[in-house]
Amino acid sequence: MTLYLKFLSIHLRSAMTYRTSFFLNCLGHMLTTLNAFFGVVFLLQRFESVGGYTLPELALCFSVILAASGLAECFGRGFDVFHRLLADARFDRIMVRPRSPAFQVLCQEIKPAVFARFLNGVILVIWASGSIAWTPWKWLVLLLMIFCGAAVFFGMYLINAAICFFTLEHVETLNIFTDGPREYGKYPFGIYGKSVLYVLTFVVPLALVQHWPLQYLLDRGPAWYGALPLAALLFLLPCAGLWRLGVRHYCSTGS
Repeated sequence: MTLYLKFLSIHLRSAMTYRTSFFLNCLGHMLTTLNAFFGVVFLLQRFESVGGYTLPELALCFSVILAASGLAECFGRGFDVFHRLLADARFDRIMVRPRSPAFQVLCQEIKPAVFARFLNGVILVIWASGSIAWTPWKWLVLLLMIFCGAAVFFGMYLINAAICFFTLEHVETLNIFTDGPREYGKYPFGIYGKSVLYVLTFVVPLALVQHWPLQYLLDRGPAWYGALPLAALLFLLPCAGLWRLGVRHYCSTGS
């Protein structure tokens, strides 16, 4: 943990070398993601609700996806751009070092500016909080939705990186589950139909950190829905297994 914090400090100092550029980059991330939500705001000016959800409820829904994806991309960026390590033969150096390859890849690239998306999510939560009858348990569930959601996004980055061992390039199709949720996550996944909801529940468990616990927060579902974000952590097991398989499959470039 101490070594990771040192790497984090290095990346942060590097980003702050050009402070104006850094803060403008942060502002760009915030405006881009808020712009995506403005479409919902304009839609709700014409209609009172979408799928039975009001604007504050949709804001709470979107804030979870926004904060979770922001955390995952900020700290798990190394796996998202892992194909560059393979293309530049830098993974060979990682393999001969006395640290876990996964840990080294995790430390290769950290994007502090992307943390602005997490801050956007916090802003939306504060704005939408008046629509919820909060209890300590509901606050805990909300935190679980965000951090377990970040784990699910991180798992997708891990899968994409593992596939690069076999294809040398990441699979753009998987962006449906990494970048895509920042667009279609503006609404609870249940409004897209049962087929989509089942895929996002049992295949890529994003619904376990958004749709189902949201029903509990809005008093539309039983209390045990609030524990479902913890079940989403099981998704990391096959992701880690695929990564280990890819590492064993890797053959040095010889360079």
